Amino acid sequence: MKSDLDTLMQSHNLDAILVIGPGQHNPPMVYLTGGGHLTHADLVKKRGEPPVLFCASMEREEGARTGLTTRNIDDYRIEELLKQYNGDQVQALCARYQQMFADLGLASGRVAIYGNIDAGRAFGVLSALQRALPGIELVGETGDSMLLNAMQTKDEQEIERIRGIGKIATKIIGNTADFITSHAVKDELLVHKDGTPLTIGQVKSRIDLWVAEYGAENPEGTIFAMGHDAGVPHSTGNASDPLRFGQTIVFDFYPCEAQGGYYYDITRTWCLGYATDEALALYEDVLFVYRQVRSQLRLNAACRDYQALTCELFEARGHPTPRSHPLTTDGYVHSLGHGVGLYIHELPFFRLNGPEQMRLAPGVVITVEPGLYYPEKNLGVRLEDTLWVRPDGVFEVLADYPQDLVLPMKS
Repeated sequence: MKSDLDTLMQSHNLDAILVIGPGQHNPPMVYLTGGGHLTHADLVKKRGEPPVLFCASMEREEGARTGLTTRNIDDYRIEELLKQYNGDQVQALCARYQQMFADLGLASGRVAIYGNIDAGRAFGVLSALQRALPGIELVGETGDSMLLNAMQTKDEQEIERIRGIGKIATKIIGNTADFITSHAVKDELLVHKDGTPLTIGQVKSRIDLWVAEYGAENPEGTIFAMGHDAGVPHSTGNASDPLRFGQTIVFDFYPCEAQGGYYYDITRTWCLGYATDEALALYEDVLFVYRQVRSQLRLNAACRDYQALTCELFEARGHPTPRSHPLTTDGYVHSLGHGVGLYIHELPFFRLNGPEQMRLAPGVVITVEPGLYYPEKNLGVRLEDTLWVRPDGVFEVLADYPQDLVLPMKS
């Protein structure tokens, strides 16, 4: 949590952090500011001190809304610095950072860099800054970074924001089901009033419309995949495919708050009109594993144990898994779940070889999403919900939706 930042900075041997980039669609900046219309900003937090936000005077009111101490970046006269360095933007920006650090009393120590910025620009400016400040060690963390560790556990305000986007997600899933089942059927194809087929692309267009109407965003797209594509876990579906009876449709939906805020992640598998015996059997296997795993979730348990449990349960039902067949593209082919927050995929992860210390700690938000995939049989099934690990040990689905396989048509 944010309240753990200083402790985590100490454990990662960091004296300060520098977050760079816009105030939207920039998870590290959104995390520390709460989000806002900041075209570009710099945030510096020294260990043991509150963050300081540097933003332009044109966006001073947006900066003030964060509640952080703000400073006007325009006071560091970039035009004069450009003249001083003969138009060399890298050197001018480097000199500006030097002045900002000096004003904050940051002359030495390890400083971790986060945020969204063009890689070439970042490399040039930060390389120059490293040379200019030999007492500072600029650190680029990867993987299990300090900030990802902080973001892993959520406070009550974050939970309510995730719950809010979850309610929007489930409303849109309901709208989608109503929209699809209101169509007429001809030769087991869903058709419009003029007799033309309803396509996956048209369904996705409606989903995007509802996302906008509800004030959310869908930057990662939507998985709405049928038949063969449903058997390939991250296939987003073929826009021109007509919707037809009997085939499994994997609908994986993961919108976020407007301006790149918190995500929600939910998957349902549908068959329109009826399900074949083979599809129903596959669905029952996935539903069984989903329920078994949910019933055995325990506070502070190791995440990797649940991936092992999922493999064991699917293997007992005759399906290959990453444990029994490490390179399989049939059966159960991925991990059980992942953390959800300002990134759609964040800590913790459920991997067979995951670290023992990656656990279901209080405040963590995770997905549980077992699935089975047989593309050559035109079959794929996945069920997914987003759960909050509450401090009292309850694993709460933040926004539920029915798990029915078959969607009966209204006409």
